[in-house]
Amino acid sequence: MNRINKISLAILVLCSANSINVLAQTASGVTPDLDYNPSWYITPSLNMLIPDSGFGVGDHGEGVGITVGKPVSEAFDIQISTRYGRQNANELKYQQNMLGVDGLYFFTREAIRPFVFIGAGYQEDRLSGSIGEASGYSPYVNAGLGVQMVISDQWSMQLDFRREHGYLQNNDFNIERNNNNYLQLGITYAFDATPTHTVVAAAPPPPTPEPVYVAPVVKAVAPTPAPRFEKVVLTSTELFGFDQYNLHMPQPKLDEIAVALNNNTEINHVVISGYTDRIGSDRYNQKLSERRAGAVKDYLVSKNVAPERLDAQGRGKSNPVVTCAEKHLKALIVCLEPNRRVEVEQFNFEQRVGSGK
Repeated sequence: MNRINKISLAILVLCSANSINVLAQTASGVTPDLDYNPSWYITPSLNMLIPDSGFGVGDHGEGVGITVGKPVSEAFDIQISTRYGRQNANELKYQQNMLGVDGLYFFTREAIRPFVFIGAGYQEDRLSGSIGEASGYSPYVNAGLGVQMVISDQWSMQLDFRREHGYLQNNDFNIERNNNNYLQLGITYAFDATPTHTVVAAAPPPPTPEPVYVAPVVKAVAPTPAPRFEKVVLTSTELFGFDQYNLHMPQPKLDEIAVALNNNTEINHVVISGYTDRIGSDRYNQKLSERRAGAVKDYLVSKNVAPERLDAQGRGKSNPVVTCAEKHLKALIVCLEPNRRVEVEQFNFEQRVGSGK
């Protein structure tokens, strides 16, 4: 292995270690489920080339590349790439230039995003030495797998391995097909931030009516109407940890609700609605909201409230109280806190519990 190859391999190893370290610091013990950024992006990269043995130039070389890409849906990206690789060995110098298009399928859009891809393009191969030079242009197909690692809303890293199969045509090489392998590491910059929405302002409360004096009228006393739930709003911060559904203890507000329900057994069909913020996929947030509503129901049942009187429902990230434009994950989590809540409806009073942090 020559000195250039050693330096190239060291750069790849160091960059990989650095990307893993950045992700660990960003996570801080929490693995968020991120929505994807739909903007165009660019990815300069370093690569390690393992050329086909038919070229006779040894085991591996190095190169560079640049990619322009865009997500087209939650699961698919398209990338247009140009790539250059070279290897010197046995008094021969092999070079390859490639231009192609790849389609990527992502298994998830969380912070760590594994994917597979397939693509095609055109390649130039050039082999030179003391006895002359051979070159040619040929079509190729390639396939592989990789992973994107999110650093922030607009920055990420991409590591992928691809096998390229070239159909060598009208050339001076001694082979008609080549199978080159590439290991590639790049850093990605998205040109635009993820779209955000304006905060929806709550409607002002209606004015308090002036008191009106009504002369007493002697009549039969009407029966006292049955008590009725209105709404109690409990923030997720008071009930759960971030991205959790296990209740903190103690829960004095839930104890008050349990006492009220046990003292008024006429109250039935009390709806417990769980909500999440917008961070994460729809399916994940729906499941988390159902578990949070179920945890509140289980707590009230443990306080002797009959389970058939309670209806636990998960609402996912619907009906947000606020929307936020923060770009940094920690600031976004704090801003979206009012959306992470549990509502208990149909009671004879309405109140909001403190927001927490």
